[in-house]
Amino acid sequence: MLHFIMNRDFFKKQLMITSKAIESKTTMPILTGVKIELNNSELVLTGSNIDISIITGTEIKSKEADITTFEKGGIILNANLLLKIISALPEETFEFEVEDNHLVHITSGLADYHLNGHDVDNFPRLPEIISETPLEISSKVFKQLIDETVFAVSKQESKPILTGVHMTYDGKELTAVSTDSHRLSQRSISIELSKDESQELDIIIPGKSLLNISSIFGEEDQEIEIHLTSTQVLFIANGIFYYSRLLEGSYPDTSRLIPQTSDTKITFYTQDILKAINRASLMSHEGHNNIVKLDISKEKVLLSGNSQEIGKFDETLKVADVHGNDLSISFNPDYMKDALKVFGSSMVEIEFTSAIRPFTLRPVEEEEKFIQLITPVRTA
Repeated sequence: MLHFIMNRDFFKKQLMITSKAIESKTTMPILTGVKIELNNSELVLTGSNIDISIITGTEIKSKEADITTFEKGGIILNANLLLKIISALPEETFEFEVEDNHLVHITSGLADYHLNGHDVDNFPRLPEIISETPLEISSKVFKQLIDETVFAVSKQESKPILTGVHMTYDGKELTAVSTDSHRLSQRSISIELSKDESQELDIIIPGKSLLNISSIFGEEDQEIEIHLTSTQVLFIANGIFYYSRLLEGSYPDTSRLIPQTSDTKITFYTQDILKAINRASLMSHEGHNNIVKLDISKEKVLLSGNSQEIGKFDETLKVADVHGNDLSISFNPDYMKDALKVFGSSMVEIEFTSAIRPFTLRPVEEEEKFIQLITPVRTA
């Protein structure tokens, strides 16, 4: 039966990654557990909540893992409890042994635990979706694409299709789009994902899955393989297999939402406008309505907030350039902050058509590749 000794911190790291797919409350109690298996070449941890599944594999010969093997086998243990125990062990290494009746014995120094486990045959089988021609992308590029769009997905399950990011690839350009009906973020990257120019992509990946992928694969730059079926996507890199279901349905045609012309245009230094919005939101968050107002004229651009219960705020903004018609427009400052944060330190161009139509934000350096849209708030 399963028996090994290994480095505590390395096992903890792998367990933390796998646990991202495990929920403490589920209709299938077996899925609160992590499946631990040792074969001739590696130690494998598997976690799943049906929607997503994560497998981490550690080679037995890994120096960092420092594994000593005694006997192959497998077991399922409560993931949350196991993580707490491993984190609390006193020594750098620990011994893990499965005894009769699925009883697990964990020792480290003078610490001694006995845990009740479950047979690995009770764990659901994962789909087999390895393809012969996977797409490949740099984890650094993919993380950038995720971080610049995933924040705008809907948090409301009443519109499940909007809780995901729509990704398309036409053989030359990878585009990601997200919207929650109040704002939109669209990012395109010119990239060769496949040597097969005819290989295209059109999928909707849940935002929760993408957040996990960004944190798991974004720590170091590496190539990620992407394998697809009609209902599932599998990401593989550095011994980690991340399965996610795809959202079913047609994503809205968001291209028609983006204005093609504008009547008023302002250019800001991103960090200047971001800091000003932060200052304004200190007041707006305290009031009943989280709204700030922007008054634009050739003489000055004024940012203000007014709450009968709290007080008022105004600031004349530093502007790099402004032209077009005068305009007064109100909006949610949190949407603006989220949009500006992913632009970094570049200059941002904001274009308006009217006080009641959505306005767009683009970084000056990549205005054709990256666009965000925010719907204003009607105050009258």
